[in-house]
Amino acid sequence: MNTGTTRAAGVGLAVLAGAGLALQSRVNGELGRQLGDGIAAATISFGVGLIVLLFALPFMRTGVRRVVAAVRGGGLRWWQCVGGACGAFLVTTQGLTVPLLGVSVFIVALVAGQSTSSLAVDRAGIGPGGARPVTRNRLVGAGLCVVAVFVAVSTHLGDPRAIGLAVLPLLAGLGLAWQQGVNGRVAAAAGSPWPATLINFAVGTCALLLALAVEYALRGAPPGNLPPQFWLYLGGPLGITFIAIAAMVVHRIGVLLLGLGMIAGQILGALVIDAIAPGAAGRPDALTITGALLTLVAVRIAARG
Repeated sequence: MNTGTTRAAGVGLAVLAGAGLALQSRVNGELGRQLGDGIAAATISFGVGLIVLLFALPFMRTGVRRVVAAVRGGGLRWWQCVGGACGAFLVTTQGLTVPLLGVSVFIVALVAGQSTSSLAVDRAGIGPGGARPVTRNRLVGAGLCVVAVFVAVSTHLGDPRAIGLAVLPLLAGLGLAWQQGVNGRVAAAAGSPWPATLINFAVGTCALLLALAVEYALRGAPPGNLPPQFWLYLGGPLGITFIAIAAMVVHRIGVLLLGLGMIAGQILGALVIDAIAPGAAGRPDALTITGALLTLVAVRIAARG
């Protein structure tokens, strides 16, 4: 397989991963709404994913041993193994903000943080592919993504709480790019994306259990009950899918191009989800769709770099 074909296949997988992230946002957002607690929803999502991965642990033992050896030998830093904390924050923001913002606005805000952070992560060489230059097209694309956020959320300008909530997925996007870079290094050390995915879920679950314990001590148990719908517990398996895909392809296409492919999948997936099954925020309006289209234009411009 030549380089162009490999690159195209990697971007295609990134688009698929982005669509999975959009679907996870709706699932975890609805779970958080029914529980009345975004942190509890995130903990359940990560916990289910961790349980699924633990069943597959016998098939990952060699890769996990390689990661441990790399950390002990200095080839891998300990902080490169805690990307799951960023994933935990991302899933928490889904449960907290999607019911009010809708999937489309959530994803556009996430995209702005992710595209901007990807530039810095690639330039610093945090990912396994080494340092990649910041070009004019990449800068223009990242800037246009930020403009797209303001267009998409402009209908919420009269609601200060909604604007404040949009900051949370923006911050989650900043962390997502760094997580993708370090996950790629863990996957390279393991020789497989699955140990990196397992470590992500283990770290994220521990972080969320700690946050949930603090919240429980301060506020008590979540006001809602566990919903009966089985699909509300599929956020974890969906997370396994896109984290594994990202860890598998990032060393080939870089953090920025991985982010761009995921952005395209997130935007398209979010618009379809909100159009077919609108949440409390309703179907996407003209400004939200315009913001989403501007984001896709930004992706195209940056990809040319």
